[in-house]
Amino acid sequence: MRAAWYTNQGPAREVLEIGEIEAPIPKPGEVRVRIHTSGVNPVDVKRRTGGRGQMEPTVVIPHFDGGGVIEKTGEGVDAGRIDERVWVYEAQWNSDFGTAAEYVTVPATRAIPLPACTSFEDAACLGIPALTAHRCVYGDGPVDGKTILVTGGGGAVGNYAVQFARLGGAHVLSTVSGDEKMALAKLAGAHEVINYREEDIAERVMGVTDGKGTDRIVEVELGGNLSDSLAILKPNGVISAYASEALPEPLIPFYSMLYKNLTLRFELVFLMPEEAKKSAVSDISNWLVDSLLHHHIADVYPLQDVAAAHEAVERGPLGKVLLNLSG
Repeated sequence: MRAAWYTNQGPAREVLEIGEIEAPIPKPGEVRVRIHTSGVNPVDVKRRTGGRGQMEPTVVIPHFDGGGVIEKTGEGVDAGRIDERVWVYEAQWNSDFGTAAEYVTVPATRAIPLPACTSFEDAACLGIPALTAHRCVYGDGPVDGKTILVTGGGGAVGNYAVQFARLGGAHVLSTVSGDEKMALAKLAGAHEVINYREEDIAERVMGVTDGKGTDRIVEVELGGNLSDSLAILKPNGVISAYASEALPEPLIPFYSMLYKNLTLRFELVFLMPEEAKKSAVSDISNWLVDSLLHHHIADVYPLQDVAAAHEAVERGPLGKVLLNLSG
């Protein structure tokens, strides 16, 4: 099979290779998926560059997410699933072989039936961003009638979080950094969108909530936004944080948080409880069937341009970067 891989960490054009490699054989409980589209996430770039720890010398086919068709099943998996269209998540978790290849093997539970109304490109947008967003929004129960702030509503996780919260009946606020991202957050369903470069977040949030504040915050920048979060969260509020790039080691103002009885969650999608993943997959699947989700694609690259795709992710695209493996 054709695939992209690296054996050392470093810049995309220096370490990524493309060529032929033996296709994997599904083990018991696994399926082999013919990948049509592979999704590139920031974590794929960070792993390649060493930002998530050093790797042992080995062949790594990157990427966790994708869309394709089951073409082989392992022992214990219903052979009736062959030819089933699926979206794949966590393909490279605890594995060196991800979706930047014509074939990938994954546990059958990680290959989710894809409705006919959803393209393989849209399928490859899901995975990490969608599951993370669902956990951050629903990790503390239903959101109907609650006020939720989603920081970074124009980003991959944030945009799904806005959509999921709105679908759950929440009053949704979002912060963004510019007009294009503001348009995306509004399309996703945010009731109020705040350009944090032009407005005071706390002042605007307290204004639109009549001084009540928010019940939950879906947080893309825990350290950088913590002071605003404390100003706007209601007592017993929740911060669900999945990143803190600008300030990776924030100081925790213990007593300010204590006297609001706040909950601070750290959400890493790979370690989500299995029940939470099942809940996310169920909701996402239902929303896909009903064509209720918007997926934002920045660009699609052929496999031979995988280095350019990684570089595009490093620049911070407006939408998901994908690899086309079907041509």
